[in-house]
Amino acid sequence: MRRIKVATRALAITSLVLSLMPWTQFGPLAARVLAQSKTPPSQPPRPRLIPKKISAELEKLLANAKDDSVPIIVEMADGSSSKSAAAKLGGMASYVRRTFTNFSGVALQGSPKVAKAIADRVDVKYVSLDKTTQVTGHLETTTGASLVRSEGLGGATLNGSGIAIAILDSGISASHHSFLTNRVVASVDFTGEGRTDDPYGHGTHVASIAAGNDHISNGNYTGMAPGAKLVNVRVLNSTGAGSTSAAIAGIDWCIANRSTYNIRVLNLSFGSVASDSYQFDPLCHAVRKAVDLGMVVCIAAGNAGKDAIGNEIFGAIHSPGIEPSAITVGASNTKGSNHRSDDQVASFSSRGPTRGSWVDSAGVRHYDNLVKPDLVAPGNKILAAEAPFNYLVGHQPNLESGNSSYGPHKMMFMSGTSMASPVVAGSAALLLQANPSLTPNLVKALLEYTAQPLATYNNFEQGAGELNVEGAVRVAKLVRTDLTGLALGDPLLTGPAPVQTTTIANQTFQWSGGLVQRWNVISGQSLITKYQKIYASGTLLTDGVVVSNGTLISEGTLISEGTLISEGVLISEGTILSEGVLLSSGITLSDGTLLTDGTLLSDGTLISDSYLADTTDPTQAQSMALAALAGDDTEAMLPVLDASLPGT
Repeated sequence: MRRIKVATRALAITSLVLSLMPWTQFGPLAARVLAQSKTPPSQPPRPRLIPKKISAELEKLLANAKDDSVPIIVEMADGSSSKSAAAKLGGMASYVRRTFTNFSGVALQGSPKVAKAIADRVDVKYVSLDKTTQVTGHLETTTGASLVRSEGLGGATLNGSGIAIAILDSGISASHHSFLTNRVVASVDFTGEGRTDDPYGHGTHVASIAAGNDHISNGNYTGMAPGAKLVNVRVLNSTGAGSTSAAIAGIDWCIANRSTYNIRVLNLSFGSVASDSYQFDPLCHAVRKAVDLGMVVCIAAGNAGKDAIGNEIFGAIHSPGIEPSAITVGASNTKGSNHRSDDQVASFSSRGPTRGSWVDSAGVRHYDNLVKPDLVAPGNKILAAEAPFNYLVGHQPNLESGNSSYGPHKMMFMSGTSMASPVVAGSAALLLQANPSLTPNLVKALLEYTAQPLATYNNFEQGAGELNVEGAVRVAKLVRTDLTGLALGDPLLTGPAPVQTTTIANQTFQWSGGLVQRWNVISGQSLITKYQKIYASGTLLTDGVVVSNGTLISEGTLISEGTLISEGVLISEGTILSEGVLLSSGITLSDGTLLTDGTLLSDGTLISDSYLADTTDPTQAQSMALAALAGDDTEAMLPVLDASLPGT
């Protein structure tokens, strides 16, 4: 491989700026070089950095001498079962809150001092706070899904048939006619409320975006995969609040029941402020387990893209969207039109880099600084199913669309990356129906490679670009079905490479032609014509590029010849190519801190001149979630009156 040499500070600054530009603007510039096989340069041995075994939030509680009982999650280092962990540790805590089936850990209740004592045990890997989670709150045509409905195997309709999408959310109102007939095949509750309907109103809306049918208003609100089965996994309660342990329990259940219902896709339209590195975040570990077992996991990036007075914020991707194996989805604003020339990244959509971190034994903090989101999808003022008498409409009546007076046909407006994520989840179901052999990594790769880069937005804002279902399905149908055992560089397609453009609403655009890596992007047609080892199960799509002596190079055994590697944005545990380099829009990244217009984003807490958002406060978190539902003040999807009679 040819090393990418950062020769001077000027070149570092130039390459950084180029790396933040949309891929269509790179052209043949020096910011990209051809990756060739060559042994990476040797490096002096680095001292072994030992991470602390207790999360920053719990350490803060210890430092403040707070001894109140708090919910914690303990992960075991010895691989013992959850029940065994409960037996070992239950006596140290106040009580055992939850055990799991597929994870070596347990949810407990205890004081911060107890948490510290548990972390000191040799059989314990990590102890974290069981944080509160909250919702982060025309699709067929604008995404290109309507163009591939006739592209199913053997001429079948491509609508997600045979695939089950698990909606981990506030429940699904299965009686809504968007889900006729018997589309919700299983329902389970992890909130403790003993119900699986949707009194909050979020999950029903999300589910219909992913898989609502064409029954209402002449099909104007058809979801992405109207033939897919839905699995209702309720992890958010009647006011939209949940917990990390409830979310883990929901994923745990999906893993245990994946074969029974053919659960191939999970959608998580919620999150919490990211503090722990994905390497130690227990919810990220649960997501990774699901992906390794063959399930595509789509996660909302978060709605923290701006502060209370409208300033842009970078570095606010929520957990578990910081997990590299997941498809983390930001929101685009289609302005209610089918054509894409006016599409933008929604102002509220959370931007990267990820700011999860860990602290070593010397007290030094290490930030992940991964490029996220992976792509964006429509998420502004989306009209979809309304659960009856739900909390959200009760508190914000303007969310009502007025399309129908008949309850099972009512639609409501909502905005957020919570709406964008199920757009991608439904799209993933279409790809898996078109080619059931696709791995989660390959699904993610095809969605990124065929995405449309939006002009003027960098990769921290849009990832690979805006979702393009037509292109992704076209490539998916060409991918060979005998992926197991393929060697690096083997032919990936069964025919010639497709033309890398798509036409939607009479407008043609180029695909991104690349994939998001940890700190940069890679591109080249070989990414779809040759088999890459990063497409296999049990690895990460982002594993293809590594850092050596401050240089980004191809790993050599995971990516084939003919792949272009950009210079990169961030390298090696948060080290910047050039300290204090201006990124864009007056935003400077320096010394592990993001600064912009009086706003400081650091350690999972957002502080600005007049606004403090503490999402551990359920009341404040709820008000933030409600405010985000309004979306950007632009055109929206238009309500279409439903002429159906009650009972139909």
